[in-house]
Amino acid sequence: MTKISTSERLSFDEYLAYDNETDTRYELVTGALVEMPPESDDNNDIAKRLLAELLKYFPIHLIAYKDTEIEVSGRLAKCCLPDLMLHTKASKVALLGSARATLTRDMSPPALIIEIVSPGSANRNRDYRHKHTEYAARGVSEYWIVDPELQQITVCKWHDGQYEDMLFKNQDHLMSETLLNSELTVADLFGQHGLK
Repeated sequence: MTKISTSERLSFDEYLAYDNETDTRYELVTGALVEMPPESDDNNDIAKRLLAELLKYFPIHLIAYKDTEIEVSGRLAKCCLPDLMLHTKASKVALLGSARATLTRDMSPPALIIEIVSPGSANRNRDYRHKHTEYAARGVSEYWIVDPELQQITVCKWHDGQYEDMLFKNQDHLMSETLLNSELTVADLFGQHGLK
């Protein structure tokens, strides 16, 4: 994760208009552009496994895979690019006709956001602390923190303006109001991705 040097903090509108004519992806963190480097192969495999699980229960048009941003609250402008997102009908409809897949604060929140924690204390802090607070404030019904290093999944369920967290490890079946009938276990998700 690299902060890009700009002479001043960007507003949300400036961020949406920003184009450095590269394919580099950014998040906006307190008004600063933060480069999002490519994920590790293991994290990409985990994201694909979760995508496959979501596709068992939801139509593909409601699922965003590393391609839809969400504006969140903060002292300064902030926009996140989750690994996976499950839209509500209202959040999907809000994007119809948009030039950019960005859920702004005036649009309905998605039903679920999934973040796969990348290595490093800054990434861990961002996903467990900052995004936890931001997604709750945004009214996202569920937020999953998928942690390959700790081999655990934290399912954060929105209740009365904050998240109630449930921790899943090993052979635990992932329990979620979003995926009521899933038989996915944490061990399955963090397995060797079919390489054994």
